[in-house]
Amino acid sequence: MRLVSLDSLYRFVTFITQRLFQSIFVLFGLSILIFTIARVLPGDPARTALGARAPQEVVDRLRAEMHLDEPITVQYTFWLTDALRGDFGDSLVTRRAVTTDIAEFLPASLELVLFAGIITAVGGVVLGTISAQHKDTWIDNVIRILSYAGVVTPAFIFAIIFLLIFGLALDWLPSIGRLSEGIPKPPVVTGLITVDALLAGQFGTFWDAFQHLILPGVALSLGSLAQEARITRSTMADNLSKDYIAAERALGIPDRVVMTRFLLKPSLIPTVSIFALDFAANLANAFLVELIFNWPGLSRYGVNAMLRKDLNAITAVILILGVIFILVNIVVDLVVSALDPRIRLRTARSD
Repeated sequence: MRLVSLDSLYRFVTFITQRLFQSIFVLFGLSILIFTIARVLPGDPARTALGARAPQEVVDRLRAEMHLDEPITVQYTFWLTDALRGDFGDSLVTRRAVTTDIAEFLPASLELVLFAGIITAVGGVVLGTISAQHKDTWIDNVIRILSYAGVVTPAFIFAIIFLLIFGLALDWLPSIGRLSEGIPKPPVVTGLITVDALLAGQFGTFWDAFQHLILPGVALSLGSLAQEARITRSTMADNLSKDYIAAERALGIPDRVVMTRFLLKPSLIPTVSIFALDFAANLANAFLVELIFNWPGLSRYGVNAMLRKDLNAITAVILILGVIFILVNIVVDLVVSALDPRIRLRTARSD
């Protein structure tokens, strides 16, 4: 038993080490790609930052400071040298260090996406399980129709509807920003206001921040929730025809126990894989929802940087998103291997 435990630990450590080592090359290639694309796009970042009325000599001075008058290989060398020290330069829009901007905007997006992810995970699995349990009945048909509607409707449409109905017409929930005016902010620990408020014992602040999360979080989650429900339903419906399910039913095990204990776990593998990708994608695609609800998040910051050709901010934001995608994929492999012991972590060591 000890040998099995040591072997599992070795596989886990080797898998994590290999994936992190591979991630270095992925991020290096991503940095070259996005750095090159950002530099070859039409427009002068220095002129955009200073405005059309700025004197040419001032623009030329800024171009020299940003090394824009150097060959692109020299520009990348300067950028990479600074980036390895944790310095992504200054934003041309906010006039602050890009790392300062990311430290401010990333937690807001993470809080929103985490809240949406919880809704997606719970709602998608529950609706998918109910749909599979009542396969080909009216309940199944209603859930499938709603799922199709959720998949084809963009998140910003839900955001606008929720804002108009629940935020403005009914005034049930706050719809702008992360906190109401006059509500004290908690001391920054994680940057997630709800978590920091709980850590500081500011339950009024927590409740206000939680209410601000509901409308944008639900709007952002519905498309992914519908997708998870469809996948869960489809996988569970397929597994219902497997021999081990027939054997368990022949033994007299109640259908509820079969569905929740023996059928759900192996059926979650595709759902977990898609959920993880949706989670990372929502972090990058939430800019319209953040814009509608005036949410100060990283996705909105990144889009503004692209529109203003803020080179340092563009590169840093995309690299941050790349790191998140890599970490999410590593976590997915670990969760999938835990759901199904037959799936072993792939390592370089031969079996």
